[in-house]
Parts: sequence; C-alpha cells; structure tokens
Amino acid sequence: MGRPEKKDESEDLPRVLSLTCFRCEDIRKELRLPHFSGGWIRMFESDSTGKAWDFLRGFEPASLCDWPGKVSAVLFFGGCNLRCPTCHNSSIAWNPSNTPILDHQSLLKRIGKNRKWLDGLVLSGGEVTILPGFEDLLQTISLLGLPVKIDTNGLKPEAISLALKYDCIHKIAVDVKGPWDKYPNLCGGAISSGRARGCASRVFRMAQACPERFMFRCTRVPGLTEDDIRTVSSYLPGGFELNVQKYIRP
Repeated sequence: MGRPEKKDESEDLPRVLSLTCFRCEDIRKELRLPHFSGGWIRMFESDSTGKAWDFLRGFEPASLCDWPGKVSAVLFFGGCNLRCPTCHNSSIAWNPSNTPILDHQSLLKRIGKNRKWLDGLVLSGGEVTILPGFEDLLQTISLLGLPVKIDTNGLKPEAISLALKYDCIHKIAVDVKGPWDKYPNLCGGAISSGRARGCASRVFRMAQACPERFMFRCTRVPGLTEDDIRTVSSYLPGGFELNVQKYIRP
C-alpha cells in the first residue's frame, strides 16, 4: 500500500505568491477574502532585489501589545531615516545588513493561514515608509485580507498619503518624538526642527481628514519633561489624544 500523498502547503496562499501579475477580484474569490479595492496588482518575484522585502528582518506571529486591543502579527523592516539614541530596534534600523533577511513568502503563507484568528497585521521597523518599493509592499499586504497598522515617525508624509489610498490600512500610528526644538537631539542630528514641524503639519492635515485612521504617540524617553509632553499634546489636531508610552531601556 503506497504512502498517502503529502498535501502541498502552498495550496492556500503561496499559489498566489508564485504569480507575477493577476486580477485582484479573481484571487479574492478563490481565497474567499473580503473585498478590497485595486486593479492589477504586481507581486514581488522571489528573485527580486532592491525591494521592500529585502529589508524584512523580524517577525512576531502573535502580539498583544503592538496594536492595542488586537491580536496582530508584526513584520519588522530594517533601515531608518533617523538615529534616535534611545531606539529599541537600532540593530535593524541602523545596520540591517548585519541581520539575516527573512523569507517573506513563507511568512506571508503563515500569516495567511492564521488570518482566521488574527485581528490584524502591523508593519513596523526601522521605518517602513522609506522602503524602496513601498507601494508594492502595500499592494502585496492588501491581499492577505487583514486590517493593517503602520508604525511611522511621520517624516515621509507622501508615503503616508499613499498608504491612505489602500482600504486595508486601518491605522497609522505616528510617533511624535518631542517638541520641535528638541528633534535634532532626540533624533541623533538626522533632522532639523523646521523639517520635523513641516512634515508633521502635513500629517496632521491628513489626520483631520480621516481621524479614525490615525493615532499619535510619544515615548517618554530620557530628557523629555512633563512640560515637553504637554507641548507635544498641544501640537495635535483637535479631537486627538496623545498616547504617552513608557520608555523601557533596550
């Protein structure tokens, strides 16, 4: 009697991932995913280089703290446009090449299989919005049929505007580092006070247009005072409360 044929684990999601181009609606029906907007979606080929997936450095299959009130999977991407001395993920943010690249196809397969009990997916870093091929990343992630949260420092408002075009992006968590005049010290000299303020102003306008999709946070890092926290809170558009996070040393 022959051995039973082993089920191909790629039957659920990888079959989608192996395609280069396809119609969203056809895939949605095949996988019984909820409706999402789009037209032609281009997936990453497995041998692609210089794309967002080349910066994938960490994965948390089930987190209870990265999206408050939700069980979420978390993808961590390397690279950042800041050099905050208090960074918790400095190893992947500043030197992603020192950490192995994770196989995105196997992780997307795993997330796809777990989507029945996951409430959402978080894209974190590093800084996700600076990734090459950021739009391709959004297009691919949208196929999972999960609500998505993006963690960002808010310094790429054009990327945030792009993300808002995708229905799957339910929440954008923007970290306001501190008062504008403290940005150079808080961010390792990587940005000026004026540029930080200008970028934040653009993000605040987006938040006013769709307040349900934004939240603003500030981590009480060493050097920030209670007056600083109140100052940051005063920056926010009307109706928003600042989420103050406790700083835990790495």
